[in-house]
Amino acid sequence: MISLILNRFGGNGIYILDEPEAALSPSGQMTLLCLIHKLVKKNSQFIIETHSPILMAYSGAVIYSFDSRQLGAIPYEETERYKIIKKL
Repeated sequence: MISLILNRFGGNGIYILDEPEAALSPSGQMTLLCLIHKLVKKNSQFIIETHSPILMAYSGAVIYSFDSRQLGAIPYEETERYKIIKKL
């Protein structure tokens, strides 16, 4: 994923990613966030399906829930992943 972003993504793009964290360690996910941030600063937009609390924590992200209990935008602190991590 990191190589894909470095070599194929550019500014002014719209990117749809499905669980880009799948093969990444937590430090790899942080690297991914940095790369995404650089592209956002170049006017790119991302739609990301993820279960990663690290990726969901991106500042300014709008998080949508599509589960049976709630549908629509929710705060980071109301995501299931955040609640699980907070309990630890």
